Amino acid sequence: MNRLSVILPAKNEGAVIGRVVEGVRTLLPDAEVLVVNDGSTDATRDEAERAGATVVTHPYSMGNGAAIKSGARAATGDILVFMDADGQHDPADIPRLLAQLDDGFDMVVGARDGGSQASLGRGLANRFYNRLASYMTGHRIDDLTSGMRAARAHRFREFLHLLPNGFSYPTTSTMAFFRAGYPVSYIPIKAAKRVGKSHVRILKDGARFLLIIFKIGTLYSPLKLFAPVGLVQALLGLGYYAYTFILHGRLSLATIFLLTSAVTTFLIGLVSEQITQLMYRSPGASEVMSGIAAGSAGVRPSVSVGMSDRE
Repeated sequence: MNRLSVILPAKNEGAVIGRVVEGVRTLLPDAEVLVVNDGSTDATRDEAERAGATVVTHPYSMGNGAAIKSGARAATGDILVFMDADGQHDPADIPRLLAQLDDGFDMVVGARDGGSQASLGRGLANRFYNRLASYMTGHRIDDLTSGMRAARAHRFREFLHLLPNGFSYPTTSTMAFFRAGYPVSYIPIKAAKRVGKSHVRILKDGARFLLIIFKIGTLYSPLKLFAPVGLVQALLGLGYYAYTFILHGRLSLATIFLLTSAVTTFLIGLVSEQITQLMYRSPGASEVMSGIAAGSAGVRPSVSVGMSDRE
């Protein structure tokens, strides 16, 4: 049986982290449980250690994505399971994720149902993100921002250099797996109401999610973005040409500008697509970039072991 590592990024989750760790250890006593303490100012570290987790500590808050990367680097398991440390996710869903991995998938994501959304606004936003990301990747994405997922460690580490230090690692990892041709599956889960205050800011982090989708989309499939933009410019140029020709019988500078811009945009997308193809033909390119990113991270997190590991 492959060794399993359960990674819990945590910031000021002292009120609930002990219960979450105990739930995982009760269900999966042989699993490695890693809590990444992202500069918490409460008792998160002490409570996690008391519950028997291995704790990776950041000297200051570096962000949820940075915590995920630290956990993935420190984990010793062949399979990585990621969960939120705020009590939303049920450890009982982990065996279901692992069962899907055994069916040949490289990553399995827990897709929350409509009743698990924190608010109506966030639910609508997530639905929009899911559809946009599905278009960019060419695959159906049921829950782009779910923090509960299981992945094969060697696959997940290929994309550590792409993960943002803040939000949202789920967005980036999901799109990266799809565009790299690694099979991804979804299973339905129910998420409970979190304990404590959410660290997600809807407007600011929502804009970041949108930017991440476009960044990853242009990294893996540039024409999916550039071609529609070029088409809109071309249609506007032709429409304005018809308007000015019918009314004034002339070709305007605005029409010329729009049509040349359309051609330029399309050519940029085409060149970007070729660069992307060349990058993926280079063996080991992702691993080299990951090593460079890890070596330039700067701060080396400290690691402490829970009580049960010292006994």
